[in-house]
Amino acid sequence: MIESYKDKKPRVLVIGDLMIDHYLWGSCERISPEAPVQIVDVSRETTVLGGAGNVVNNLVSLGADVGVAGVIDHDVNGLELMKMLEDIGVAYSGVVVEKGRQSSRKSRVIASNQQILRYDKESRDPIGHETVIKILEEIRDDICRCDLVIISDYAKGVVTRELAKGVISMAKEHGVRVLVDPKGDDFSKYSGAYLLTPNRKEASLASGIEIIDDKSLADVLRSIKEQAGLRYSLITLSEDGIALYDKGVQKFPTVAKEVYDVTGAGDTVIASLAFALGIGKGIEDAVKFANLASGVAVGKIGSATVTLDEIELYASSLHQSPSDAHIKTFEEIDAIVQRCRSKKQRIVFTNGCFDILHIGHVKYLQKAKSFGDVLIVGLNSDDSVRRLKGPSRPVNPAEDRAYLLAALEAVDYVVPFEQDTPYDLIKLLSPDILVKGGDYRGKKVVGTEFSGKLMLVDFVDGKSTTQTIKKIQEGDLC
Repeated sequence: MIESYKDKKPRVLVIGDLMIDHYLWGSCERISPEAPVQIVDVSRETTVLGGAGNVVNNLVSLGADVGVAGVIDHDVNGLELMKMLEDIGVAYSGVVVEKGRQSSRKSRVIASNQQILRYDKESRDPIGHETVIKILEEIRDDICRCDLVIISDYAKGVVTRELAKGVISMAKEHGVRVLVDPKGDDFSKYSGAYLLTPNRKEASLASGIEIIDDKSLADVLRSIKEQAGLRYSLITLSEDGIALYDKGVQKFPTVAKEVYDVTGAGDTVIASLAFALGIGKGIEDAVKFANLASGVAVGKIGSATVTLDEIELYASSLHQSPSDAHIKTFEEIDAIVQRCRSKKQRIVFTNGCFDILHIGHVKYLQKAKSFGDVLIVGLNSDDSVRRLKGPSRPVNPAEDRAYLLAALEAVDYVVPFEQDTPYDLIKLLSPDILVKGGDYRGKKVVGTEFSGKLMLVDFVDGKSTTQTIKKIQEGDLC
């Protein structure tokens, strides 16, 4: 699935409330004697683009060509924000200055991976008419070159009704779709957009209907679609995934495995939707892609961005990608292993012919996977099998054997190799765990010098490809 997203570069313009997300990281082991509050020993500080800037960051991380429009002042935070945009190669001609408007900065104190305090410095008053006109003038030439426009409304005063109407009208003139992350209780403000991405609470507020079951969910989706004249109506449902309404309601279950922080998850959703739609994907594929992206994002701390490589790894771990996406070359698996190691995942390797797949193979591979996080299976090529097993083997060609192996839940990746042994592949991977059958007990195992630990797994008695072939030849299939 993710392969078709790579090497694509949609042009996306992001308009909205730009801000800086500032993090103070530390540990907490004491309570203040001055007041019943925690004392955080700050060890480091980081800053990233927040608000609409986090949408920008996510798009850049996915590989999009991004432009941005918003409002700042020439204060310290505004100048820092411009420098941050410049550092990631984003065109910011649409960012205009409104004097006296405090540029937004949100500071979060994190102790032991938990956010314990946030304090903000910002202006929330609506921008003036002249500022709206300046923004529209600045984006006029850019908008016609875009594949998608995103309005990221954080209710800080930039996305006024006048600005939203002007942007959507201008985009429509050029046949450009507009996606909106909305705020407030009146979504008619975004009338004419392609779709909105409210969460459950925002959607209930705007529709006046509490979401308590599938019927009320459908009522809310229809209400929002009509209120804002949308092509599609969509609601993000946190742990329940995403609901989409066209002619009927479709629910796409969440794929998040671990949730550490939902900060900026909505930004990841709208950025990934825009990326997918911008490269020509249909709405259903775009929603599935957004679900995967948000699953990666909520597994990180802070306003997180995601990459296509991370989404690919995540999809593979969930086995929500087609089997052939798990079959890799030496070069591809080398890059994957490097990414896995950066996430401190333990690599397990085993190999074999796996000619006629049977229960013995499945149990062996399940046991192998239990030793680590990622199981890579080296698969002997057809020529290699013939040299090892004789001219009548393999029964099934390598392509078929690889596909069946890759479909197993225990197997993360399959790597075919031409040599008689997987020596070169093991040397390349340097797995944490090398797994072989119990019949290797007391024997020399190829590649042990490149692996962290050797584990031997006994085979299931009476289950082997040779015995299966013998039964077929003898007609004993009962």
